[in-house]
Amino acid sequence: MKAIGYRTPGAIERADALADIELPRPVPAGRDLLVQVDAISVNPVDTKVRRSATPPDGDWKVLGWDAVGRVVQVGEAVTGFKAGDKVFYAGSITRAGANSEFHLVDERIVGHKPASLSDAEAAALPLTALTAWEMLFDRLGVEKPVPGAAKAILIVGGAGGVGSIAIQLARALTDLTVIATASRPETKAWVTELGAHHVLDHSQPLAAQVASLGLGAPAFVFSTTETQRHLTEIVELIAPQGRFGLIDDPDALDIRPFKRKAVSIHWELMFTRAIFETADMAEQGRILNEVARLVDAGRIRTTVTERLAPINAANLKQAHALLESGRARGKIVLEGF
Repeated sequence: MKAIGYRTPGAIERADALADIELPRPVPAGRDLLVQVDAISVNPVDTKVRRSATPPDGDWKVLGWDAVGRVVQVGEAVTGFKAGDKVFYAGSITRAGANSEFHLVDERIVGHKPASLSDAEAAALPLTALTAWEMLFDRLGVEKPVPGAAKAILIVGGAGGVGSIAIQLARALTDLTVIATASRPETKAWVTELGAHHVLDHSQPLAAQVASLGLGAPAFVFSTTETQRHLTEIVELIAPQGRFGLIDDPDALDIRPFKRKAVSIHWELMFTRAIFETADMAEQGRILNEVARLVDAGRIRTTVTERLAPINAANLKQAHALLESGRARGKIVLEGF
């Protein structure tokens, strides 16, 4: 089968950063689905792994943790899917990625594709929707108020892939005032279109901008990017007993200044349930099915902004370079082998 992979980690500018390769078609067993991949999207995790992870000698590293496709075969223990089902999912970082014609994935972390979306539109959603949902409801517990705090959430990096869907989920499923950050005219327009009540400029100090809104100190802060840069401002602006969540990887994170306000710190990694096969691993399949229901009901929308075809090394290199530029808006999707 066709696939895209690499043998030596490094910069995307390298000639061998990503290569078109041929690999054996995998065979499902147990709870695995064999999916024929129709569309994929690219996430920051792809670029981080490509720069740092070395495969075993002689092997290829295949990336890709967002996919839409059709089930072609199932393992003997599968109960929730059958051949012919259209599915969408993010997969597991401990297994081969979905940048391949055929891909194995555990049925517990798979959802039925939204019927109202094209393959490309659906491929933009799984990883970011799971990340945003788990942060909002499993980590920050936004449905539980913070006494005396403004019923508001600040989403730092609102125009990125995770921010784009977090804004929509917060608007669709909570009564929180949604404050998002963006710095360019096109990204400010994007987060407003997605439903943010207020848009702040993250190139400027955030605490004074939040104070100027007159809402009070927000109960929740969700930082999707550049947390280290904004940490002092977040300490200042968040409400006492507030809840702060992040998903990026700061070189250092001194959380001691949060102690005075008794702020709780929550780190979200969407892959945790699959890595450890937690008792609630199937929750991810449930979340994806709920996201599909919300999409088909017109309550949230896809966040795809760039489309490339076909799925090959040249187009994936272009997508990685755009992500690493820091100027991506929404999600980049590739479709068709």
